[in-house]
Amino acid sequence: LVLSLAWLGPALGDEEEDGEVVAEEEKEKEEEEVLSDEIKEEDNVLVLHKHNFARALSEHRLLLVEFYAPWCGHCQQLAPAYAQAATELRNQSSPARLGKVDATAQTALANEFGITSYPTLKLFRDGNRTHPLAYTGRKDTQGIVRWMQRRAGPSATLLHDTDTAAAFANSEDLVVIGFFKDLQGKAAQAFYEVAAEMVDLPFGVAEAAELFQKYRLSADTVCLFKKFDERQTDFPVDPEQGLDTAELTRLLRVHSMKLVMEFTNETSNQIFSANIPHHMLLFLNKSSSEQLSLQDGFKAAASAFRGEVLFVVVDVSGYGAEVLSFFGMTPEDAPTLRLVKMENNRKYQMEQDSFSDTAISTFIRAVLDGKVKPHLLSAEPPEDWDTRPVKVLVGKTFEQVAFDETKNVFVKFYAPWCSHCQAMAPAWEELAERYKDHEDIVIAEMDATANELENITIHGFPTLHYFPAGPGRKMVEYKSARDVETFSKFLENGGTLPVEPPVVTKTPGNSTGKEDPSVLGTEESRDEL
Repeated sequence: LVLSLAWLGPALGDEEEDGEVVAEEEKEKEEEEVLSDEIKEEDNVLVLHKHNFARALSEHRLLLVEFYAPWCGHCQQLAPAYAQAATELRNQSSPARLGKVDATAQTALANEFGITSYPTLKLFRDGNRTHPLAYTGRKDTQGIVRWMQRRAGPSATLLHDTDTAAAFANSEDLVVIGFFKDLQGKAAQAFYEVAAEMVDLPFGVAEAAELFQKYRLSADTVCLFKKFDERQTDFPVDPEQGLDTAELTRLLRVHSMKLVMEFTNETSNQIFSANIPHHMLLFLNKSSSEQLSLQDGFKAAASAFRGEVLFVVVDVSGYGAEVLSFFGMTPEDAPTLRLVKMENNRKYQMEQDSFSDTAISTFIRAVLDGKVKPHLLSAEPPEDWDTRPVKVLVGKTFEQVAFDETKNVFVKFYAPWCSHCQAMAPAWEELAERYKDHEDIVIAEMDATANELENITIHGFPTLHYFPAGPGRKMVEYKSARDVETFSKFLENGGTLPVEPPVVTKTPGNSTGKEDPSVLGTEESRDEL
């Protein structure tokens, strides 16, 4: 994220003296206001500072506070939704209120609560100042409102009899009901914790014996009711281990999804946030009835891998067209199958001899067992790839260049759309020009969006790796300043930066050694994948 600050100064001309008097009066007025513990509001959001923060905590049982910076783009995007959420909660007469703190001006509060990024949202309950709860919901109006509602009242609706339970179970496409013999027990309390976090699902709770009988349950069980796939999925509570909140959350997320998802604008966030380690993708053209029929075998294979592999249909003639380049594909390649390992984006291509459930299951099992090599993307090498100072590498040529034992190779892995890559491009060109006559040094670059390597995974752009000459296939990641002089020092020193002597500052009658604090943090200036 690139942040820009605009500094505006008044052009007062002949009225400069009067302007100074007005400015001084306004400053004194602001200081008087800040020293007061009065709580003002902007769009139903409490405006908080160090003098009124304690009062706000004492007056509001549930207080969500946004710590923001005025120049922060994400904070500016959040502001309208945050204000709307504050208004909705107030209109509902909810005990939950929303507040905000300018963390750049209220540094004491920012330090007290460990604010290191913006926006940071924290929930304060019952006036407790020492243990605020981190906000974990979506940063939109409904996400904030629902998250606060779950904490303002019971996170699960108590169901007293079969009629209310049946009505609740049928009220939405997805409903969770926890059946517990003791609603004060540890398992039920853990269930309430899960309900408070999963605000996008309605939660009910029951303890009546007649409800256990109606739903054929004999022990504590959490049930997920769906209006698709199987109607009811049961998750029995382990009598020895109890209810694991993380595991129940995972199971509910996995089973809340359709057995086979279609990749659309509406489902993409759910697909990518599902935390399922592998995705099996069927690319097809939905305008072709012949290709549509391939979904039968695809769905038949899905149930055996639920929770381990997410099955997704991608329409190459619709929304799915946008992701084809990520796989090096065109619409004409459909129908085709790919399996993706989400931890490293490795892709595996299934031969298209058969789309039967047996063939698909066999292929997936082989990939999971490590018996299939990944399908790696590679662009074609340009004809002039080695004639310019910066050598252009692709997947097919990377090995022979980077691991040439007679060369020290410095490679920039970039994305064409990456602003940080574009910003450092002139320095990289200048570096290559400086070393173009050195026989043992190669300055190169590779488009990591169009080329993949089996043993090197690129997580952000730009990524710089140095491959020293000699045996052993060594690789060193460069993480320092991105300027020509620092690059040169790194190369001249054999792939490490020389240790700089401390900067000595001399003053009359005193001499102290101080280390130069100017270090570029590369993580903040990199675009993540």
